[in-house]
Amino acid sequence: MAEVDLAIEGGTVVSATGRRQANILVTDGRVVHVGPERATARSTVDASGLIVLPGAVDTHVHLMDPGAPDREDFIAGTSAAAASGVTTILEHTHGHPIRTADDLRAKRSHLRDRALVDYGLAAHAWPDWGQDVAALWAAGVAFFKLFTCTTHGVPGHSAAQVLTHLDAAAATGALTLMHCEDESITEDAERVLRAAGRHDNAIIGEWRSREAELVGVTVAALLVRLTGAAATIAHVSHPAAAALITRERALGAALAAEACPQYFLLRETELHELGALRKFTPPARARHDHDEALMWSLLRDGTLTHMSSDHAPSTLAHKCDGDIWSVHFGLPGLDSTMSLLLDAVSRGELSLEDIVRVYSTSPARKYGLFPRKGQLAAGADADIVLVDPGHRRVLRNEDVLSKAGWTPYAGREVTGSVVRTYLRGELIAEAGKPLGSRNGRFLPGAGAHRSTAA
Repeated sequence: MAEVDLAIEGGTVVSATGRRQANILVTDGRVVHVGPERATARSTVDASGLIVLPGAVDTHVHLMDPGAPDREDFIAGTSAAAASGVTTILEHTHGHPIRTADDLRAKRSHLRDRALVDYGLAAHAWPDWGQDVAALWAAGVAFFKLFTCTTHGVPGHSAAQVLTHLDAAAATGALTLMHCEDESITEDAERVLRAAGRHDNAIIGEWRSREAELVGVTVAALLVRLTGAAATIAHVSHPAAAALITRERALGAALAAEACPQYFLLRETELHELGALRKFTPPARARHDHDEALMWSLLRDGTLTHMSSDHAPSTLAHKCDGDIWSVHFGLPGLDSTMSLLLDAVSRGELSLEDIVRVYSTSPARKYGLFPRKGQLAAGADADIVLVDPGHRRVLRNEDVLSKAGWTPYAGREVTGSVVRTYLRGELIAEAGKPLGSRNGRFLPGAGAHRSTAA
């Protein structure tokens, strides 16, 4: 074989369906061989004793850039991604939403030379605005984010408005990510709680209730089936919501179900003590270890189709700036998600193959990035993550690269650590530190590929 640019030799290469000891050969940013062959290489890495994974694909990320870069920007956020083994993100910011093809072009221009990893950009579905879904999809957005309740200043959709959007999405093949909490229930709960003068931390669970999520999921999932659209229910928080999605899937709905670590590892009662540091929505629902075990089982069996961080950071100062009603929703997650998944393997909750499936291959397939992303195979981008499976460490605020500067998992000991991350064959992070190269590329969504082919 001719000389290659990079050879990663002797590691255990993991796919969504198995693992084997193999060498990975890379030329011009692409994998050219995975198997026993060796070749002369400009750079050779001995991966003996290490796990070799395809780069993670995190499809629910908020980097606030432009909009609120004091909370997060693309440089800090993608630094956290790179160090954590995430080589592709799909991003949307609520503070400066994309609603038109011109908005998309402007954001692409703003982000030039600001990303350490590859990225796609999502649009926001906007009710009562005459949005041209087809034009945005053809322009290359990754998906449309739709809320069924007003959140982060983005207006919620009524059932009729959801139907209008999904009809348009189905007609053009566009994908939608749906945040499901019923607006009538959350509005009424807020009115009652404010009238009672409530400002205690427990209001979050009563305001953004299980009932609001279940009604939102039920209506959204039904409308996905009736319209024939393809959609993902975002951040499914508990098994009852997953069961509703399963029911509609069985009837023919093209529905994915997104998981996030906070709905496995954080507990509902933490909100009472920690307040704003546990203010995200839907809130944590797990009350005990049995609830967590059920969520892991749903991820293993594919009911929950993929994992995302829902990285929505605010600094500690932001989280202290106001009462529980007014402080920002959201948690940082890019720094920690891969570590938490690797630790789940050490605890027997997942396999390494599960990690590849839920945090790489499945999201890449869902959002039209596969086969270039989401696998290590000839022809794929050489997005490669080397993992030390036995390395133990404690997650600390001091190690967070996101501008948030903190993690809700501080003090948690985890097993398994990313030691190197490659993007298209280039080393972009090592030993938890990004190397600073801003060579991340914009990835047009599936609609742009279709319109070009047409």
